[in-house]
Amino acid sequence: MKKLAIFAIAALGMMSANAQTALEKTNFGSNWSFGLDGGVTTPLKGQHFFGDMRGTAGAHLHKQISPTFGLGIEAAWGINTSSWTGLKSKTAFDSHYVGLYGSANLFNLLGGYKCDGRFFDIDAVAGAGWGHYYRDWQGAGPDWNYFATKAGLNFNFNVCKNFTISLKPSVTWNMSDPIGDRETKSSAFYNKNYATFDCQIGLTYKFGNGFKCVEVMDPALIASLNANINDLRAQLDGCNGALAAEKAKSAKLQKDLDDCLNRPVQTIEVPETNNKYNSVRFVFFKVGSSVINRDQLPNVEMIASYLKNHPTSTVVIKGYASPEGPADLNKRLAEARAESVKTSLVKKYGIAADRIKASGEGIGDMFDENSWNRVSVCTVEAGE
Repeated sequence: MKKLAIFAIAALGMMSANAQTALEKTNFGSNWSFGLDGGVTTPLKGQHFFGDMRGTAGAHLHKQISPTFGLGIEAAWGINTSSWTGLKSKTAFDSHYVGLYGSANLFNLLGGYKCDGRFFDIDAVAGAGWGHYYRDWQGAGPDWNYFATKAGLNFNFNVCKNFTISLKPSVTWNMSDPIGDRETKSSAFYNKNYATFDCQIGLTYKFGNGFKCVEVMDPALIASLNANINDLRAQLDGCNGALAAEKAKSAKLQKDLDDCLNRPVQTIEVPETNNKYNSVRFVFFKVGSSVINRDQLPNVEMIASYLKNHPTSTVVIKGYASPEGPADLNKRLAEARAESVKTSLVKKYGIAADRIKASGEGIGDMFDENSWNRVSVCTVEAGE
């Protein structure tokens, strides 16, 4: 009873321990193993330890509930050698044991679970079950059933991820009445004279990948990351709104440009009886602008073509503005419009600047339509 009490206290201490490693959740179908066992059994006391030793064979099915604790069922059969007095058997076996057991991994319990595993560890094992002696031979009496308890250690060598070789010493106690003492109805007890010492070697195959470690994130860090994500989402929504506004603005500008390009070119013919070359050309501008529009480029190109074909010719460019707006602004616009045509002839068409005379004439009044007075009048003069 003393041994049982010590083991019970140790088991309670193990059950109260908390795991130190965060592990991925598992289900009922994970972390099972199956193994075959073989070894020897002999009386613990009261008979010849080595003389009465005989072989055993067995198997076990195990479920590892956590890295520390597991449950299983095991069975072992004693090989018949007819070595024990009075325990004759007519079968190949003279005894067997079938029972349930619990295990505690001492290394994981005391040192914590290692995510990369250990080559060597130790399990403390305790269980209880049904024991049976085969005695029905030559008047030896009927078979004998008894309640048994078991305690031991498993020294495990994890040779690879799925295979383990174990050295498994243990003691099994017959908790029922002593064999042959049928009149004595004693209660269960631990008596070394009714116990066996067993030592087996087990080969176990583990199904699956075992327990996997997971990284536990700091809740404060998670909250901070979530706040950053929400902030980035708000910024993205703002960017999407700004992008939509810019797209609408771009679409409007494109429409205005298309309307401008599709507008008919306004040309005015100025008859000059003394100019046999018809050399006057007009370049019209938008309100408040000195930039030459695409629809006016053909007029500039005509002037450039003439100047290239007649190397001694020159051109006089006079810029005008319509009467809308301040007078000083219109004066600057008139000068800028004349310079704009000159700059285009020089930079785009390679006309020498000394062949071009440009000046601003202020507000123009050549045309009744005021918008037509936003113009540069280009007069080509033939050379000698």
